Amino acid sequence: MQAKVTKARRTKKSPKPQSEDLGGEGGLLIGTRLKHARLNRRISLRELADNVGCTESFLSKVENDKVRPSLTMLHIIVKELGINIAKLFSEPDSRVVAVLKAGKRIMLQTEQSPLGKGITLESLLPIPHSVLLEANIHHVEPGSSTSGFIDHKGEEMGFVLEGMLELTVEGQTVKVQKGDSFFFHSHLPHGYRNPGTTTARILWVNTPQSF
Repeated sequence: MQAKVTKARRTKKSPKPQSEDLGGEGGLLIGTRLKHARLNRRISLRELADNVGCTESFLSKVENDKVRPSLTMLHIIVKELGINIAKLFSEPDSRVVAVLKAGKRIMLQTEQSPLGKGITLESLLPIPHSVLLEANIHHVEPGSSTSGFIDHKGEEMGFVLEGMLELTVEGQTVKVQKGDSFFFHSHLPHGYRNPGTTTARILWVNTPQSF
């Protein structure tokens, strides 16, 4: 089937992070890794907050794993720190052939939506061994979105495993659903949301690891 194409206005407003209490829910805790990257670059909490467009208090909560940033804000933070989201998954791995078992892969949860668990990235690659590819399954709850637009170097593609997604790239919006695939150049501002009533699962591949 063909994806339905519509026009959408690009917004130039900076994404505003929303706070959500982590509570006892699962998912990879990334605060310590973000703080370590910030300290390695000798950037103060206030300086980083000013550079990424959020409050010092919000960043402090992120580093202490008390809140999750949106996917867009997380991308802005790691970009400012000179790392990428893939590195947040990184664990030592000496295997020649890596098998990541179903149900045992690392999950990174981002900001929650009022209706559900927000967006969760499920890593499909052994990050220390992969330097060109980044591959995740994006689990997108109904009503959840990237809360803004992302742009970086490279190319990316996706394949919708379940549900539907509204993908906006350079002001153009396409609706894709189960069985559809898509491709775009990563330097174009892009973001997405789940307009459906069920969780969307998308196999998402980027190259290089700039996301």
